[in-house]
Amino acid sequence: MRSDIAISVRNLTKTYRIFNHPADRIKQALTLGRVHFHQEFTALQDVSFEIKKGESVGIIGRNGSGKSTLLQLICGILKPTSGEVQVNGRISALLELGSGFNPEFTGRENIYFQGAVLGFTQSQMNERINDIVAFADIGEFIDQPIRTYSSGMSVRLAFAVIAHVDADILVVDEALSVGDAFFTQKCMRFLRNFMKTGTVLFVSHDTNAILSLCNSAILLNKGSTLLAGSTKEVVEAYMQLSHQEICVNTVNIFSVDANKHLNQEKQNSQTIDSSIYNGTTVSYFSQLDKSSGWRSGKAQILSVRLLNQDGQDIPMLHGGELVNLEIIASAIEELYSPIIGWFVKDRLGQSLFGEHTYTYVNPPLQVNAGRKIKAMFNFNMPLLPNGEFAITVSIAEGNPLEHIQHHWLHDALILTVSSEKLRYGLVGIPFSEVSLNVVE
Repeated sequence: MRSDIAISVRNLTKTYRIFNHPADRIKQALTLGRVHFHQEFTALQDVSFEIKKGESVGIIGRNGSGKSTLLQLICGILKPTSGEVQVNGRISALLELGSGFNPEFTGRENIYFQGAVLGFTQSQMNERINDIVAFADIGEFIDQPIRTYSSGMSVRLAFAVIAHVDADILVVDEALSVGDAFFTQKCMRFLRNFMKTGTVLFVSHDTNAILSLCNSAILLNKGSTLLAGSTKEVVEAYMQLSHQEICVNTVNIFSVDANKHLNQEKQNSQTIDSSIYNGTTVSYFSQLDKSSGWRSGKAQILSVRLLNQDGQDIPMLHGGELVNLEIIASAIEELYSPIIGWFVKDRLGQSLFGEHTYTYVNPPLQVNAGRKIKAMFNFNMPLLPNGEFAITVSIAEGNPLEHIQHHWLHDALILTVSSEKLRYGLVGIPFSEVSLNVVE
């Protein structure tokens, strides 16, 4: 393995034997394996990838996709059925709540126990114990048995240990979602600092966390690698996969090329190519020729435009101005309670802000097949940092908690922001007045 590689995974496969009854294990052993009393379940199938030192890689996938199995194989907790894993450096992991803790030991005793497992002497742990206890911040419970801990307290202690063992590679599973907001922020600050020099393998269903923390990502599906690439590309594929599995056989996933082909088909139809709205000709898909996404075939986004108060397209934003976002869609089949919504996303794909029509349209609107609907969102644009931002749009049916997406388009419209004023944070807000006075 090259010296610049932190983790190398080659043709990794893990198969479990599933016995219907405990006695079947004995029966199979007595036959010396000549007669099988088990079924095989392959949790991971022929997975290969390399992670360079200093990279932060996200692992994402639906439940049962093989994420936990992969992490346990990388950490040496499980042995592969075939293939190999090579790790270059000290690896420390937070895989499950309280994983590796002895429930009868106190928190302090478990700190020393975990240190010994990782190869630290007692004197080395003595040097770290105060910092670990302070990071965990669980008070007097540090000297109570782990079995008395809540799940959040177990996570605090486990993360505090892995944060102070001089690891080269950190493996962090979903467990961080259990901690409170204050502790989660503390962990995120540690992770961002660690990422300056170390390697991180981060598993989460929180797509914004993956987008924010990781340089690249891997999408697992049913034990196999479905996609490896940029975080934005992988997260979008994960969202499409999730929706496709929810709406089996009703969703057509299309790429940029497929969408361009669809646009050409629509341009051949005069009834869909353009229409008149308040005296303005709208050319459908003029902003959508680079969009990818998915559709069910029941409804379709036709046009997305950002307009000023005079109804004119806005070529460039400064921030704080009053704008109208216009989204036009068509009902291919009858729709009951359609919802049109959108998100503004930054270059990493993080959702910054957005809205949908359901909150403002009551009772639900019924739309007959063949009709078009137009949603208008009037708002003051936040103070975004200079650069380009993308608007993702969709039309769904139902309500915000229970709905089916009928057409979803990534990057349907690109916004360009340019301002001479400094901007702070991901999203700023315009202030009507700010003052500073000496009062005494």
